[in-house]
Amino acid sequence: MMTPICKGRYRARLAETPEDLRAAQRLRWLCFHGRNGAPDDGAQLDADALDPECSHMLVEELETGRLVCTFRFLPLTDGSQIARSYSAQFYDLDALSRFDGPMVEMGRFCMDPATHDPDIVRIAWAAMTRFVEEGGIEMLFGCSSFTGCEPGVHAEAFAMLKDRHLAPRRWWPRVKAPRVFRFARALRRHTADPKQAMAAMPPLLRSYLAMGGWVSDHAVVDPVLRTMHVFTGVEIRAIPPARKRMLAALLDGAR
Repeated sequence: MMTPICKGRYRARLAETPEDLRAAQRLRWLCFHGRNGAPDDGAQLDADALDPECSHMLVEELETGRLVCTFRFLPLTDGSQIARSYSAQFYDLDALSRFDGPMVEMGRFCMDPATHDPDIVRIAWAAMTRFVEEGGIEMLFGCSSFTGCEPGVHAEAFAMLKDRHLAPRRWWPRVKAPRVFRFARALRRHTADPKQAMAAMPPLLRSYLAMGGWVSDHAVVDPVLRTMHVFTGVEIRAIPPARKRMLAALLDGAR
């Protein structure tokens, strides 16, 4: 069990009780469903069959105990277990089944929409770093979401992903979902404006890319959550040295 870490006004810890898990599922519902106007009776939860198999990270205010961020980890011994992942429901990940080291899927990342503090993201990444280090993880992966289902809104970001961040051929995620936007093909003649592209990039995906992360050549359209998401992978040994130092500093700065 990972020991809790603290930074500034916040603490990151793994869920330990059924009440902890319900709090995470409640925040997830507010972020993923409530923002779309779904009816709320005050007790709605976002839950699925993977929750019991995952470790759930909670970021709370130290003073009040209020949950401000949550995400979950699904550890896999190696790529032979990739079909168990949430991502495998939407992407053909057969190529990654040959990955021969420990992996972890990070998913359901969300932050309280009423709270805007960069320290929350910093302690979340410090907690992720601790989890990866303690587990000897060699690949971190998941789905990174864009809000909305209209490709044109995200054209600059998708064009930059096509230009600079597509997956290595040996790990190439292939199409599986019934509704996708093949941005690498559709935008093959579109050259991204770097400034606009980075401004439009979701913060979580921006962090993945800074670590040397790569993405699928298509986005899956989720009409229920009203998002488009790309498969995202990071090989830990390929993280640039400067980024490794930054992550280590985040962890050192926590207590």
